[in-house]
Amino acid sequence: MALQNGYSINTALSDESGDTEPLLEDEAVEGVESVHPQCCSTRLNLAVMMFFGFSVVYGLRVNLSVAMVAMVNETRSQPTLNGTARHECPVPSHSFSNSSPSPDQPDGIPQYSWDSGTQGWLLGAFFFGYLFTQIPGGYLAGHYGGSKFLGGGVLGTAALTLLTPQAAQMGASWLFALRALEGFGEGVTFPAMMAMWACWAPPLERSRLITLSGAGANFGAFVALPLTGFICHSLGWPAVFYICGGAGCLWAVAWFILVSDNPHTHPRISKQEQDYIINTIGPQGGAHGWSVPLLSLLLSGPLWAIILSQMCANWSYYTLLTSLPTYMDTVLHFDLRQNSFLSALPYLGAWLFSLLSGVVADSLLEKELLSTTAVRKIFTITGLLLPAGFLVALGFSGCSGTLAVTFLTLSTTIGGTSAAGVFINQIDIAPRYAGVLLGITNTFGTIPGVVAPIAVGYLTKDHTVAGWRSVFCVAAGISAIGALIFTLFGSGKIQKWALPEEEKAIVEADSGRLVST
Repeated sequence: MALQNGYSINTALSDESGDTEPLLEDEAVEGVESVHPQCCSTRLNLAVMMFFGFSVVYGLRVNLSVAMVAMVNETRSQPTLNGTARHECPVPSHSFSNSSPSPDQPDGIPQYSWDSGTQGWLLGAFFFGYLFTQIPGGYLAGHYGGSKFLGGGVLGTAALTLLTPQAAQMGASWLFALRALEGFGEGVTFPAMMAMWACWAPPLERSRLITLSGAGANFGAFVALPLTGFICHSLGWPAVFYICGGAGCLWAVAWFILVSDNPHTHPRISKQEQDYIINTIGPQGGAHGWSVPLLSLLLSGPLWAIILSQMCANWSYYTLLTSLPTYMDTVLHFDLRQNSFLSALPYLGAWLFSLLSGVVADSLLEKELLSTTAVRKIFTITGLLLPAGFLVALGFSGCSGTLAVTFLTLSTTIGGTSAAGVFINQIDIAPRYAGVLLGITNTFGTIPGVVAPIAVGYLTKDHTVAGWRSVFCVAAGISAIGALIFTLFGSGKIQKWALPEEEKAIVEADSGRLVST
């Protein structure tokens, strides 16, 4: 373990406020001859592989949101008045009529009479399973290594996705069970990712590497939503699940061939890069073993700040992710191809802003302009509070498709900046337990994924503008609460309970010297 002034290179020096910064100087330090360039490096290749993996993952997650529009027979599922489907907003002349099954579907493709409540349960089913494997996945990935869990989670979800048309044919309850199983398989992926970055990401590259990896989620949504609409229109909705499931299986094969759990075991990494990663991360990059400080986790204020803030942020995110195509269809009356493209547009901005936020955050830390805590709070406030204002504006945009798309795009785009804030804060406060912490925070953060689509289904059962206004205003209020919580209680410093025993002794000894001085 390389030491400088009594601290390991991955440990932070404390300032008067108690905040910490990763220690990595420009000049050479013991065990680190030079900073290994990131371009074309093994760690950057890993981030790119993760990026495409999460693109596939989110394609598998959101394809039902668009396909649902094609799967449902609107004639029987929408409330009627005097035998005619109600439309509060005018239906454009070029839009298909809801008096007959959608012409966007080829002949012979089945459709189902699921009401809005049933649709809400089906869209939320994924998250019932997703809840249960987050913590076990993070714990086991931190002990055994994350690559097998991330790859296996994607492979299992993709294989189950191939069965979606058969499950839908058997009934809504079968489709609900299948989607829940998909969520069960996918639940290990994000905790496994964080456990891997605890071994792979140098402290001053964390923001950009992790946000690049996670940006695959927004990119996947951006690609999958219009692609799903195109496939539904051209080949019928069952083809969506066959194509997306097949893509996930192919990615998993490449993942298992190319990726290793840590720099120690990677067969193709250069010695220079291997030494650079190992020495800058230090002992925090090792497996945490079977022992986890559960009581300390339970009593950790910074951890609870992450949990509550992510729950609030995810309410808005999952509301839009699962229900936006329905809003585009039932209120704004975009046809299936318009619907899927416009539903995807906000995620293009979120993808770009999340990548930019990671680069800017690392730059602020490298130049020592702000503390880690300040950086995480700034990006969290920006990514939660400003989008909340645009969601309120969306609620009052009425029947204007132009205003609705504009406010949606601005809200989701700016929301991408929170990727460099609360969403990677776990690795700041406890690098060794980052996988477990992400499992814990994602478990709580998934609760909105279960509840929000169901709440949307009941709030919008009459397909009115007022019902959707309630949906967006509730989401905005919850996001604002999340920003406030993290501003007051969030932290960017490594918690004492997360340090190895030898580093705890060093910190305690130095604290004693400071007190005596």
